[in-house]
Amino acid sequence: MRSLSAQNIFDKKHKTIMLTGLWAEVLGTPEAAGLWIIYGAEKNGKTWLALMLAIALSDQFRVDYVSAEEGTGADFVNSCKRAGLTVNNKRIKFRDYEVWDDVVKSLKSTRPAKILIVDNLTIYQDELSKKAVADLRLEYPNTIFIFLAHEERNDAVPALAKHVKKLAKIIFHVRGLSCQVAGRCPGGIINIDEEKAALYHGQITKKGG
Repeated sequence: MRSLSAQNIFDKKHKTIMLTGLWAEVLGTPEAAGLWIIYGAEKNGKTWLALMLAIALSDQFRVDYVSAEEGTGADFVNSCKRAGLTVNNKRIKFRDYEVWDDVVKSLKSTRPAKILIVDNLTIYQDELSKKAVADLRLEYPNTIFIFLAHEERNDAVPALAKHVKKLAKIIFHVRGLSCQVAGRCPGGIINIDEEKAALYHGQITKKGG
């Protein structure tokens, strides 16, 4: 591989995402490539947030959502409705669990999705190695991979999720229906449900003195 000069680097063109509203405030104009992660404790709003993000990104890109843990049953359908998904949105496609080789095989099609959301890493911890995750950035340089993960002791789990978090360009930490956004972006807070988030975090503040 040849070396690049400063001029070569400055001349490179990068596909970015143009967002609006609060998404633009916290994410800026992120590059349309690389790894992102959404993590948090169970039942705190990870899937809800991921669906809200999928809807926002689908304004520009086709999104594939692999609901590997929960499937596409009634609870997941309710999450889709809460997130604001409508039948008019044709750019988001949903799948139940598939073996990882089949998941990435779809990215080799003639019209692959530009955003792949995987819910979640616990299901794929025996199918994906740390090296395989790192290699995704090289094999699919024009794809954003958004992985969901559980949390224990204030960190993403399992070990594979911790590795993804280290590599991630953007990190969403969900807690009590609110999300702290950090990484290579402006960052900030997204409330998944304003009223419930205010109630939850207000209670935490009171308990903390």
